[in-house]
Amino acid sequence: MTEPVIWQLYMVQTAAGALYTGITLDVIRRFRQHQQGTGAKALRGKGPLSLQYSSVVGSRAAASRLEYQVKQLTRGKKLQIIASQPASLADWLTQNG
Repeated sequence: MTEPVIWQLYMVQTAAGALYTGITLDVIRRFRQHQQGTGAKALRGKGPLSLQYSSVVGSRAAASRLEYQVKQLTRGKKLQIIASQPASLADWLTQNG
């Protein structure tokens, strides 16, 4: 029997303070790719990068929905997520989004 596929949402901060949100199956692997310049083009040459938040989400569909929701938030709301490090991002967005 195969292991369930569990997607995660993460936020990375650039050296200039910009926040990048993405989804992946392996946050550590993806963060390394971003640091090496082989990840998202939006992060190339923007280092050093720091991983600010990650959360297990579940299915790819759920991760994509949450990623879209987070990307629509103001910088202030994103910083609130980082500061509070909610275990359930979906619950946090329902209460605070």
